Amino acid sequence: MLPVVIAGGGTVGLATAVFLGHHGVPSLVFERRHALSAHPRAMGISPRTLEIFREVGLGEAVANAAVRSTLMLRADARTAAEIDRTALRAEPVVPFDLSPETPAGHYPQDHLDAVLLPAARERGAVVEFGVTVTDVTPGGRVSLSDGRVLDAGYVVGADGVHSRVRSALGIPTTGPGEIGDTTVNILFHADLVDALGPMPVMTAIGHPDAAGVLLSVGDNRWALHVRGPLTDEECTAKVRTAIGADVPFEIVGALPWRATARMAERFRAGSVFLVGDAARAISPLGAFGLNTGLADAHNLAWKLAAVRRGAAGDRLLDTYHDERHAVSRFVSRQAELRWADPSLHWDTTAVAERAAVGAWERTMVVMGYRYDSSAVVDAVPEPPSTEDLSASLDGAPGSPLRHHWVRPGVSTLDLVASRWTLLAGPDAAGWCGAAAAAGLPAERLAADVARVVGVPPAGAVLVRPDRFIAWRTAERPDADVLVRVLDRITDRPARALSTR
Repeated sequence: MLPVVIAGGGTVGLATAVFLGHHGVPSLVFERRHALSAHPRAMGISPRTLEIFREVGLGEAVANAAVRSTLMLRADARTAAEIDRTALRAEPVVPFDLSPETPAGHYPQDHLDAVLLPAARERGAVVEFGVTVTDVTPGGRVSLSDGRVLDAGYVVGADGVHSRVRSALGIPTTGPGEIGDTTVNILFHADLVDALGPMPVMTAIGHPDAAGVLLSVGDNRWALHVRGPLTDEECTAKVRTAIGADVPFEIVGALPWRATARMAERFRAGSVFLVGDAARAISPLGAFGLNTGLADAHNLAWKLAAVRRGAAGDRLLDTYHDERHAVSRFVSRQAELRWADPSLHWDTTAVAERAAVGAWERTMVVMGYRYDSSAVVDAVPEPPSTEDLSASLDGAPGSPLRHHWVRPGVSTLDLVASRWTLLAGPDAAGWCGAAAAAGLPAERLAADVARVVGVPPAGAVLVRPDRFIAWRTAERPDADVLVRVLDRITDRPARALSTR
């Protein structure tokens, strides 16, 4: 069988390799850089993303990669030395009862990459650094910078904002492109906690000569985001001013960048798919970009695996574009609104202000969106609330399955185990039998669990491998109906249960 080629070995590309390998699909990953990036880049990981890492067995490793050396609080101060620790503000977090995972800190991308690279290799991926995918055809022929030409079964373009894969396919983009001024991320080492006292993970520096954001990105490791471009001498001066005290520091490097808002018109072209920044780049306020890219990879991996092993037809792959492109439009708009008015994101009381412009509450953006495609039967695309995640995780087709503890240490999400799963209500033992006849795992839920996650007492929900609800029924158990639903969703030839 021809390999899956992944163009780009950044965080999303490596995660794609991990998720494919989790489903038994090895991959070839080509990364133009000669090593993993040392820069922290994005920092925020949502509970939904942590749930995905939990699913593939990386929950503990990712938790160990979190930055815990600073307070999970935000501050505004003229300099780091002038932080008023009596006025620190907590970042809003998802209530514990809505996810089995709670962020343990912040997760710099270089820390994540250090987890994902060995995990990808352990799951069958071959990762080559210093090699670029220079050309690709919709049929999957891949040209590499070292002169090799490969025929791939499928290609995943995870090669960033300036994606060569996207360009080679002639896929146009929409959106304003680069927005705002050039920013420089100055990475430096300094023992600020010992010198200045407990430090928040994020400080908005107000000094006019070093205005920007100071982030904790590891033990004695910091990133100062300031307006650029800057010379080496100017970087040194900015850091010294931002600290505001005579504290020794060492600059490791400076990475200039500009916020970008751009989206590909198509996420699929033949056997080639776009994920992460190659598919869409999002303005950074809200930390939606990395989480959205990782969700792309999660959505695509199980579908590619199902088609490769003959358990689904090609139309299932079309739903990758249908679902993720719609989500990308939504998330891009949410990021755009926050770029114009950050209070829409940070102010938990700004309910009326968000409603007035169509902004959603921050946890709803990453955990409350829904899918509407042929991979969902009778989708309910609009959630009942844009502010209340608890109300929106109601078991409706197209919505994410809600977490609830089934027994100690086992969430409803864990029951799915990366496969099609039927969850039956407390009065629906017959649906468990129907699932067994159809060759599907099933779990009969206790009344309190079924009520919370939206399973009818005498009915059932069919959950996709990515833990989104594909179908819900309150009808009597019928194995043939279940088979027909699954065949319809996965684009398999319709067949009677007796012929399976």
